[in-house]
Amino acid sequence: MIFFTFRFDISSSFAAATVLAVALSLPTGAAAGETPEASLKDAFADAFLVGTALNREQILGKEPDTLALVARQFNAVTAENVMKWEKIHPEDDRFDWTAPDALTDFATAHGMQVAGHVLIWHQQTPGWVFEDADGKPASRELLLARMERHIDTVVRRYRGRVQCWEVVNEALNDDGSLRRTPWLEIIGEDYIQRAFEYAHRADPEACLYYNDYNLYKPAKRDGAVRLVKGLLEQGVPVSGIGLQGHYGMGHPEDLQDFADSIAAVGALGLEAYITEFDLSVLPFPDEQSRSADLSVDLELKAQLNPYADGLPAEVEQRQRERWVALFRILLEQKDTVARVTFWGVNDGQNWKNDWPMRGRTDYPLLFDRDNRPKPAFYDIIALTR
Repeated sequence: MIFFTFRFDISSSFAAATVLAVALSLPTGAAAGETPEASLKDAFADAFLVGTALNREQILGKEPDTLALVARQFNAVTAENVMKWEKIHPEDDRFDWTAPDALTDFATAHGMQVAGHVLIWHQQTPGWVFEDADGKPASRELLLARMERHIDTVVRRYRGRVQCWEVVNEALNDDGSLRRTPWLEIIGEDYIQRAFEYAHRADPEACLYYNDYNLYKPAKRDGAVRLVKGLLEQGVPVSGIGLQGHYGMGHPEDLQDFADSIAAVGALGLEAYITEFDLSVLPFPDEQSRSADLSVDLELKAQLNPYADGLPAEVEQRQRERWVALFRILLEQKDTVARVTFWGVNDGQNWKNDWPMRGRTDYPLLFDRDNRPKPAFYDIIALTR
């Protein structure tokens, strides 16, 4: 029997209690429609955690069939957006705990690890964060104070309920140099160190990691290694590196680069977290749009949306083979990989349908738009038998 405690305070909402009640009533072994007997969390139990990202509607119980599937299939969850600064701390004097509370309640009820996404990022951060009372650029002292308050408030609230935090996200360019963000320009290079120190102070038991995309590229991977190694040499508490797995049929071109990126994390004595995992089948117009830069917004063209009416069997087969190849590498390096998190539950939820251009139809996950397992689901589970 699972015992739990409801917390009602001025910052909690009825919605958080409601979704917990929904979560506890969900079947743990079946979801609506075609639900596989096998589960990802059971299949990979001896290797690593398997997680998924949930959006606000799912977190608040508006898709009970999806929550049932999540309870059956995954042992880790990440908030897709609701813990980002613009959502959780939209105004200087206001925090919105509704969905984050509901997420952590759901995870606690089902024994799941929670990965907090994300504390410090240059995108999806309100403009006021970087301005003073007169609308001018904030001073270093003001921005550091805001960073510390934000991190301390958020991390301390979920101490013991959010086990891992993505402390800093996407601070590097593809050449491995530091990205010119407001954080860097106002505070300086030590903003990353300060963020980790503030997070550790708020929850000394939480695992803390740096997260970025395109770390399969040697130059960017080397930059991440230099960054984290430098932090470790200064005694900064870094637990691992998150490798955003936004991949496609042609990138990484050589999957050895993917393997090498995991090995590089292991060589530092740290854990690797495969975050935001998805596998697009769609063509991309250029190298920039193969990244995860949300500023890329292109015009929709028919030739870049070839599968609007369904995925051809030969394309599905190639994607299946690539999923298997990726998971072979993950299993080979399971001593370094701590968690693999898919960026969404099903194909319809995944952001690749609207990026780098809106209105495309993609098939990047293991469950289709009706939450039914795709053949690739069974292919990767078979690797564990």
